[in-house]
Amino acid sequence: MTNLDMVATHYSRGGLLRAIREGVQRLGKSPDTVSVEDLGSVDEFHIGGRVATEIFLDQLDITADDHVLDIGCGLGGASRFAAQQYGCRVTGIDLTDEYVKTGNVLCAWVGLDNLITLEKGDATATPYPDGAFDTSYMMHVGMNILDKQSLASELHRILRPGGRLGIYDVMRVGNGALRFPVPWATNPEESDVASPDEYKVALEAAGFRVIAESDRSEFALEFFSQLQARTEGAESAPLGLHVLMGDSAPEKVRNMIENVAQHRVAPVEIIVERPA
Repeated sequence: MTNLDMVATHYSRGGLLRAIREGVQRLGKSPDTVSVEDLGSVDEFHIGGRVATEIFLDQLDITADDHVLDIGCGLGGASRFAAQQYGCRVTGIDLTDEYVKTGNVLCAWVGLDNLITLEKGDATATPYPDGAFDTSYMMHVGMNILDKQSLASELHRILRPGGRLGIYDVMRVGNGALRFPVPWATNPEESDVASPDEYKVALEAAGFRVIAESDRSEFALEFFSQLQARTEGAESAPLGLHVLMGDSAPEKVRNMIENVAQHRVAPVEIIVERPA
């Protein structure tokens, strides 16, 4: 099995759209009445959820005229938020076929399929022409990509001069073995966590200029304390990340709390620009 196959297999669960539809019904909604906000608890698969998305994307100066690339889009939660919030066009790319197919259905449910296209693909080797996008971002994606240099070079190629790239990933900030499983990997062989310096070296070698960096550890611990309470009682929650992670959700959340609290990893934002 290739690394790409391992990543796709890790995230696939089967029956995902049915589970989300059932959760929507438990909310007292239907595909015709559900909103982007209603879906936020299940389709924002990263630390901080919708709150983190808004804080992060606001740093990218997205406008309605922009064509934005969502790298590792998952179910397209951030894509839907961006399209609704900024009125921009969004293309999302992800390795997991089930996520892409489910995400496109969710876009149609909330009436944003005219602005959003989610596609299956590899972020290190995309089909897009040079300078195709005005802005791009990735949220909790690089932990599954070993070759950060190829990733940075490809994203530099498809971003127009003057465009911004935002990265919000779990990064290595200290020593000590990580406790597994975690949301992005069942075991160490599936995990490609790197330090902020390793990211910046790859980004600068590709031609980007770093303009901002932020460690979000405290924010993460507060988020996880709330998420742990919800996942431990997942049977009562209509929608949530337990729908994506399944029965292993409580263990993955406990391990992430430990990994962040022990300063082994942290969610870090890095904002870069391709010089004009």
